[in-house]
Amino acid sequence: MENLYLLVPLAPLFGALIAGLLCRVIPKVLAHSVAIAGVGIAFVASVFIYQDVAAGNTFNGTVYQWLTSGDYSFQVGFLIDSLTVTMMLVVTFVSLMVHIYTIGYMQDDPGYNRFFSYISLFTFSMLMLVMANNFMQLFFGWEAVGLVSYLLIGFWYTRPTAIFANLKAFLANRVGDFGFILGIGLVLANFGTLDYQPVFDHARDFADATVSLIPGCDATTFSLMSVTCILLFVGAMGKSAQVPLHVWLPDSMEGPTPISALIHAATMVTAGIFMVSRMSPLFELSDTALSFVIVIGSITALFMGFLGIIQNDIKRVVAYSTLSQLGYMTVALGASAYSVAIFHLMTHAFFKALLFLAAGSVIIGMHHDQDIRNMGGLRKYMPITWLTFLIGSLALIGTPFFSGFYSKDSIIEAVSFSHIPGSGFAYFSVMAGVFITAFYSFRLYFLVFHGEERFGKAHKEGHDSHGEHHGLVHGQKPHETPWVVWLPLVLLAIPSVFIGYITIEPMLFGDFFGSAIFIDTEAHPVMEELTQDYHGAFAMALHALTSPVFWLAVAGVVSSWFLYLKQPQIPAKIKAACGPIHTLLENKYYFDKFYETVFAGGARLIGRGLWKGGDAGIIDGLIVGGSVRVVSGIAALARLFQSGHIYQYAFTMIFGVCAFLTLWLLWLMGFFARLN
Repeated sequence: MENLYLLVPLAPLFGALIAGLLCRVIPKVLAHSVAIAGVGIAFVASVFIYQDVAAGNTFNGTVYQWLTSGDYSFQVGFLIDSLTVTMMLVVTFVSLMVHIYTIGYMQDDPGYNRFFSYISLFTFSMLMLVMANNFMQLFFGWEAVGLVSYLLIGFWYTRPTAIFANLKAFLANRVGDFGFILGIGLVLANFGTLDYQPVFDHARDFADATVSLIPGCDATTFSLMSVTCILLFVGAMGKSAQVPLHVWLPDSMEGPTPISALIHAATMVTAGIFMVSRMSPLFELSDTALSFVIVIGSITALFMGFLGIIQNDIKRVVAYSTLSQLGYMTVALGASAYSVAIFHLMTHAFFKALLFLAAGSVIIGMHHDQDIRNMGGLRKYMPITWLTFLIGSLALIGTPFFSGFYSKDSIIEAVSFSHIPGSGFAYFSVMAGVFITAFYSFRLYFLVFHGEERFGKAHKEGHDSHGEHHGLVHGQKPHETPWVVWLPLVLLAIPSVFIGYITIEPMLFGDFFGSAIFIDTEAHPVMEELTQDYHGAFAMALHALTSPVFWLAVAGVVSSWFLYLKQPQIPAKIKAACGPIHTLLENKYYFDKFYETVFAGGARLIGRGLWKGGDAGIIDGLIVGGSVRVVSGIAALARLFQSGHIYQYAFTMIFGVCAFLTLWLLWLMGFFARLN
């Protein structure tokens, strides 16, 4: 089995190396074949590993000793348990679908081979992260997915917007990662190891330990577990795009659609959710940290959902949906419902990948026009894309019997049982988010697939600033995409419907996760109370038909239908009446402007001061320029004695000898005087 464990990350890595290092010499068919084969092998191996874990076998061991420094050792190792195999299956399956889809989506792109190399490397990085049994390897995978996301978001590097977006993602994640590595440093300093198991085994010994930010100052003394967990979660805020480190995720839409699906569904943004779930033995020791987590998740779930309402780019609507759903997962973590968060992570991966890839199919059919105001009536032109997009939307809004319903409703119910400070606001946020999610999801659906056909009217034939033709011209009609594009949609639509019904009982109310997730049931009995209210997947869906959650979702769908199909003139009137609110939403709560003004502007101001005052003033002006002036002055003075006349030089030498002898005689006289 250890060889099989190694095969899972190494197969995608091999595909990435072949497609990347030989990208200029191998044909397209070989590049995508080796990349798809690598991820396919990883998926099949993950299935076998899942079966082995389901039979009761787990693994926690070192694969490679990387470094020994004093009493500390750093190694590459795997922890294979139910939590790990869940992530392995999700990552490899969704990645496999994205790889297949990419054949059709990127077929005419000059960077075709390079793109396959990147997405395979992305898969390898995420697998190394989720399979890690120590913080060092976790951090390696953590940084690797950040690096590859930078490459993928800026894949079209000739576009200034893409370069800006990947730099933004890189910098925002560096802020989070700074907190993350400080948290890891506290673990190493106090536990003396970076291996998960010893840390988890001795975590309770440090429950009452404190750490002083300023030694000797009681006001800066805090709980060690609280500080450690909050710092670790700051890393998760960057990777999983939680407020205020969320700003990079919407701009990541500058990358090709396949990578949008991979980032948002199965890799990168789910890393933070997984990490907190893995660290549950630590987080359970700090209500402060859990409260911090639940409040941040609540703000993200609610306020990022509002932004989805006003977006007109098809991919950005889905992107803000991801932000909101990540907030839901984070709320579940804060409520100590870690298994519910992972459950929603899994179901969300399928229907969010489906929505992104279906959006990409629409973009292809619309000749790369992404503005939903130029669409409408696509249902009859793109029936497969329409049906799969509808399935994804129904799953997203939590329609009973669809996968998203079981995970989303479980989060809402878990939060209602929580007594962590901030849980009241969290419950309001997730309930309000039900209506908001349904509204923006079906606003998107109705504007794209129903109503008036708006394509070929507002758009004029031409090319953008990059020489690329976008949009349908007058007389052109959308078209269904080839099978290599719609087949992954169909394969993702199946689990988007059924996976929640099948897996809710073992994952939430059975012993599927076992010891992989730890909950202090006395302090946080949320899951126990959730179990008492569960009477089967079918009964849960039937009961939901009478719940406020269901009717909030229905209200959201009906509202969007009425406003965008029956009375499409009303939204413009609402926009005019709510001008300041719309401006606030249009500017994304001014987070970007604040960061650009305060942090970017402040950094430029400091840099300009260091340049003019330090570099130009002190270094160039005082040190370099000053030394030049001193040498020049001495040289100018010495030049006065360089006349070129021999008699002057002879006189100077005689005068010098006389002066020297005079000083010597004076010294001798003083010496003998002291002797007497």
